[in-house]
Amino acid sequence: MIVLAGCFPQAFKEKAEELSECDIIVGTGSKREIPELVKEYICSGKRIVKIEPRKKGEAFESMTNTGTDEKTRAYIKIQDGCDQYCTYCIIPFARGHICSKPLENIKSETRQLVNSGHREIILTGINLCCYGADFKDGTRLIDAIEAACSCKGEYRVRLGSIEPEMISDSDIIRMSEQKKLCPHFHLSLQSGCDKTLKAMNRHYTSDEFNILCEKLRKYFPDCALTTDIMVGFAQETEEDFEQSLEFAKKVAFAEAHIFPYSRRAGTAADRMSGQIDKKTKHKRAALMSEICEESRIKYLKSCVGKVFDVLFEKESSREWHNGHAPNYVTVRVKRESADTTLKRQIRSVRIVSHDDKYCYGALV
Repeated sequence: MIVLAGCFPQAFKEKAEELSECDIIVGTGSKREIPELVKEYICSGKRIVKIEPRKKGEAFESMTNTGTDEKTRAYIKIQDGCDQYCTYCIIPFARGHICSKPLENIKSETRQLVNSGHREIILTGINLCCYGADFKDGTRLIDAIEAACSCKGEYRVRLGSIEPEMISDSDIIRMSEQKKLCPHFHLSLQSGCDKTLKAMNRHYTSDEFNILCEKLRKYFPDCALTTDIMVGFAQETEEDFEQSLEFAKKVAFAEAHIFPYSRRAGTAADRMSGQIDKKTKHKRAALMSEICEESRIKYLKSCVGKVFDVLFEKESSREWHNGHAPNYVTVRVKRESADTTLKRQIRSVRIVSHDDKYCYGALV
């Protein structure tokens, strides 16, 4: 028996139905029904296709956290869906409208994970900054952050990718008051050119993005700002790309994920004229990567001499303890012997050096 489920059939129902070898096909809204559909198929022997349109106001799909007893870090998905409709993105068609996990559930799952030994909780979602919009009572992402930070115990909270246009000044101030919140913010830039941002249907300008970065650095000194940058979007000229390149230099990200634009059937961008050839896209990606690599190394260098509370996750070899600082920089500390372990411990470490991948330190 073959079951096809999830985003592909939800976004491309007709193509999914063409896959005759699939006995049961369900979209993203019917996954919980798979056990019953399997029983139905066993009894009837008839193919089942159940792909319902996603509706506004749907409740957050009940799910437990993804932490396991062996792990140091765990993920709590607190939000699903997106109503932004960026022109390059298929997610709103595949994941449906925004929906959020109740605050009490976030708090209880965090408590469970911390009690089972996890020391870092990562809040994730399709569009985290939309958290709470479906409640229509003023609940925002900052409320979810405060809920996750409110439990007793030695642990920290980290955010997944966030959208830059949805963080207010008051949100930043409240965030800065949460001592368990890691000073690491992954802001999805996509482009540093205003013309390209508009074509992407991104709801901010490069100036607004830069102002947000300055505010975060003000309230979270030495914080790590990381990002995603897309190059070679439809109709992106050499001048547009140069603007994006200069903007990346200006912000000086601690790390950036660079990728060439990839067309997605069913999106507005796929229907745009002026598509960029593969060779040009990869050339621009290489140039952007070079610039962002320089700022990444510079950020690692800025950590030298400072003391961070490092969460150790594993021993990579007989030689090193491996962990992450709150800013998500990977830190290595020399092992005294092959039998020693710092796993799941949070220890103060003074950074003494770095290479192109890691910071190296000594326990304080």
